[in-house]
Amino acid sequence: MRPREFDEDEVLRIAFDRFWRKGVRGTSLAEIARDAGLQRGSLYNAYGGKEALFLLAYERYANTYLDTLRDVLGTGTLRERLAAFFDATITNFRSGSPPRGCPTTRGLMELAPGNGEGLGEHARRAFADLLARITALVEEALAEGQRRGEFAGTPRTAALHIVTVTRGLAVLERAFGDETELRGIAAHTIDLVLGERDR
Repeated sequence: MRPREFDEDEVLRIAFDRFWRKGVRGTSLAEIARDAGLQRGSLYNAYGGKEALFLLAYERYANTYLDTLRDVLGTGTLRERLAAFFDATITNFRSGSPPRGCPTTRGLMELAPGNGEGLGEHARRAFADLLARITALVEEALAEGQRRGEFAGTPRTAALHIVTVTRGLAVLERAFGDETELRGIAAHTIDLVLGERDR
């Protein structure tokens, strides 16, 4: 196999930024190639199509995002860890100007029913894998907090609840764009899971 004649990291960065902003359906390989200073044929030859390029770019994003979440869930009290988790989550989909939203939620909305145009089963599995890995990280933080006496519930159930709230936050962000409200919901969720702190 011939080595790539372009900087793959840069192509994946450019591609994912476009996919994040415009969705997979709203992005063409020609646009990505133009932004990367390449011929469209170079991308077809390297990746075989738009969804394959998206999946590679999404995997790169997912690994970076998971590293961020590992960091924020790794230190402090459980309440501080959960607050940092929600902060990283909200900051992620409020990034960009205008804010780009949540790439996973956007991608899930582009899954194709049957054989329609849109993302397919490989993409659905990639989205599900990222959500499962995020849930596992939150569950691990809750289990550790439980061992330290900071949490009395069931870590798995609470982790699923927290990750479900993040999906709702992603939708509310797209609908209203009110960051203060998003952060208020996050704080309320932490209180529901851990109990309200003494005032």
